[in-house]
Amino acid sequence: MLSSPQLRLGVTEMRRREFLGLVVGVAALWPSGGHAQQKALPVVGFLNSASAEGYASMASAFRQGLKEAGYVVGDNVAIEYRWADNQYDRLPRLAADLVSNQVTVLFANSPSIAPAKAATSTIPITFLSGDDPVRLGFVASLGRPGGNATGVAIRSGELGAKRLGLLHDLVPSAKIVAVLVNSDFGPSGSFKADVEAAARTRELEIRLLQTNNAHEVDTAFANLAQARADALLVGPGPFLDSRRSWLVELAAKIAIPAGYETRASAVAGGLVSYGADVADGYRQAGLYTGRILMGDKPADLPVLLATKVELVINLKTAKALALKISDQLLISADEVID
Repeated sequence: MLSSPQLRLGVTEMRRREFLGLVVGVAALWPSGGHAQQKALPVVGFLNSASAEGYASMASAFRQGLKEAGYVVGDNVAIEYRWADNQYDRLPRLAADLVSNQVTVLFANSPSIAPAKAATSTIPITFLSGDDPVRLGFVASLGRPGGNATGVAIRSGELGAKRLGLLHDLVPSAKIVAVLVNSDFGPSGSFKADVEAAARTRELEIRLLQTNNAHEVDTAFANLAQARADALLVGPGPFLDSRRSWLVELAAKIAIPAGYETRASAVAGGLVSYGADVADGYRQAGLYTGRILMGDKPADLPVLLATKVELVINLKTAKALALKISDQLLISADEVID
């Protein structure tokens, strides 16, 4: 027979075991904190040929589009970023990596679309294309894309003549115009043809300079003096656009008037920009991504055409180059930076 102290000890031990069992049972039912909640979030794969530093503003615009659709990063959606740092041969592996991580939706910029499409035929894809997505086979038609992809199309290569004309209007004394072209960007072909045709009309001489990597950019600027160029036109595409600050700085060092594709380049100090609002294209792609997260199918979302273009003139840069800008050009500009 147990003594009183032994009896009390047995009861205490039994109660302790019952309490621990209760705690373990409750813990098994309780969510495992932030990690479990994070796993429950839908994940957007963000595949981009440029660099995180050069395209930070574009990534921000994409997140803004998601927010407009009701998705806030860290709250009810997560983003996995993959940047190729302008090394296009990395894109297939980066696309495959996102697909293997089973992202909910995959976003791809223009050079990344083909690798994304090759990596998956089932995960929904949103894109920002600088070329005709129908001609390239990414969608069946603009109105009814079909398949697993849709997005926004910006015809980057079709504004070459207009951009050359604007640059010549700003620098009417120019006889020779150097043109930086990134041949890895598909629309560069139509851009180059457009510029060359416009140059013949204006009796301008064109010096095409290949710029597919950082070394070729340095070489191009070193050759500008030898080319006796009076002005510089920077071609389209993420490679050149993501290096906008560097290009503006190089142009300023040799005091050459230069025209660019995107507003961000004029804001960075470029003389003039003319082209579609690329940042807004990223915003629209983010909005489409949000709609797909809500249940819409890419096959039923028509490809959006970015038809609005904007002319931005940096008057401060014009003054530094001793250029007199006509009142007509200033009035026609969508934005004048002073």
